[in-house]
Amino acid sequence: MEKRSHKIYNYLVDSGLSSDWAAIINAVILVFALLAVLFVIDFIFRKILVELFTRLSLNSKTHFDDLLVKNRAPRNIAHIIPVIILYKTIPFVFRDFPVVEPILLKIIEVFGIFLFLWIVRSLLHTIKDFLKTLPSLRDKPIDSYIQVFMLFLWAFGIFFAFSIITEIEIWKFFTALGTASAVIILVFRDTIMGFVASIQVSINDMVRIGDWITFDKYGADGDVTEINLATVKVQNFDNTITTIPTYALISDSFKNWRGMTDSGGRRIKRALLIKQESIRFLGAKDVESLKKIELISAYIHKKSADIASYNTLNNIDKSLLINGRNLTNIGVFRKYIDAYLNGHSGVNEEMTIMVRQLNPTSQGIPIEIYAFSTDKRWANYEYIMADIFDHLLAAVPYFELEGFELPSSTNFKLK
Repeated sequence: MEKRSHKIYNYLVDSGLSSDWAAIINAVILVFALLAVLFVIDFIFRKILVELFTRLSLNSKTHFDDLLVKNRAPRNIAHIIPVIILYKTIPFVFRDFPVVEPILLKIIEVFGIFLFLWIVRSLLHTIKDFLKTLPSLRDKPIDSYIQVFMLFLWAFGIFFAFSIITEIEIWKFFTALGTASAVIILVFRDTIMGFVASIQVSINDMVRIGDWITFDKYGADGDVTEINLATVKVQNFDNTITTIPTYALISDSFKNWRGMTDSGGRRIKRALLIKQESIRFLGAKDVESLKKIELISAYIHKKSADIASYNTLNNIDKSLLINGRNLTNIGVFRKYIDAYLNGHSGVNEEMTIMVRQLNPTSQGIPIEIYAFSTDKRWANYEYIMADIFDHLLAAVPYFELEGFELPSSTNFKLK
């Protein structure tokens, strides 16, 4: 090899060229020849490996080999042979340049370290993509763990590269690392916090990919699409993307709607405001009129009979309605709402259905509906809730009740 690498040099010297110029021209020709050979070898190995992995992916039942090709693992592995050949041939090409040779060897060694990191990176990305295809791991923050592993690999790779360039033993870098730990913690503060947060989020099962979360501080309201070391990506319902620092999930308060989506329904919790002055006892004519409402007809028959029996047994003076037991229009209205909700196709009868009266306010008496819709999809949920309250608002006057609303300008017009 040595004799062959000097054939051109000997020919140029014999032709009358100075030894210095002959050495330079000889090195340049050998470099171009070496680069051409390495390019061909790299091309051949890359084609062979890519073709091999492609055929394996077509004949294999698993998608792992498909993901290897997608993440360019065969291409990166194919570069190993040309780098080894280059490292072995550099001493022969630059034998006449003892100063240049060690520099080039160091550059190749550093490149070899980064090539190794690229290969590992492509393999880790393949593992990440493969694990995300598994149903049991699809909603886990795998990106965070891959990024942490790669962070440590890059750190070690940089340390080894500096060790090669400066010719300082690697253990001395780790000794200096302890001294510079405060600076490193300051520089990588967000990364460290994100790493700790991602572990806590995973262990406590706080957020999964696909969860609907609401984070008012960051204006996020949508589905989690990605959880990595530094950020959590949320696709809002207007298709915008909001990024949230991972550590914010454990330091700030947010709402995760997973409990609702995993349950049998989505909660409806809204109140009607009834004017207090419209609330009254029901007389005999009122009771007879309300018996015509089919949903509560049986209830009114039974309840009015029980009340009449009680009042007769206790000799109640019914010349005044306030005496004894009585039905009220708001009480019958609450019973009507309860019967209506229990018969509504959009309300889940297996979950809580409750109609309750809240504390009186300056806007009237709140009658709150607490139930769960059978359909949890946002648009359908809103439709079901609107359908319920459309009916109830229209039903209020039938019980001679009035809903509360602030007066508008038309209320003050002279008649």
